[in-house]
Amino acid sequence: MAIRRIDSLGYQIGLLGRLYDRRLQDVLKDYGVAPGQFAPLVMLFEQDGLTQAELCRRINVEQPTMANTLQRMERDGLIRRKSDADDKRRALVYLTPRAREMQAKVMESARAVSNQTVKGLSVSDQDDMFRLVARMVENLKDS
Repeated sequence: MAIRRIDSLGYQIGLLGRLYDRRLQDVLKDYGVAPGQFAPLVMLFEQDGLTQAELCRRINVEQPTMANTLQRMERDGLIRRKSDADDKRRALVYLTPRAREMQAKVMESARAVSNQTVKGLSVSDQDDMFRLVARMVENLKDS
């Protein structure tokens, strides 16, 4: 018996992810932020001066992917890299003044997409959704 798309967790999560990313891309393009740059920006908004390895761990992406993303972000004037005073082999990633200046607007735009996504869901439904998604993420991390 074939699985209906409506009953496929993978299909539904994938579709939601693609639609969410597309909408986020639409609102962030005005600030010159590409979709793959959003997660590192958020991490650096929270804590500036992280290493590439720390960004990889926090976002759960591979080193080559992060290296390419950071290269583009540097080219686009969003970050700068500075040698770590304690370990010259490492570089710390810092936001540029341009990135700091647009932080509030970027986060406001991202929140608008998030709010649009959960529109019509009660606070209780939203809490349940976040709890269940977090559990599913942990289930997959464990395997």
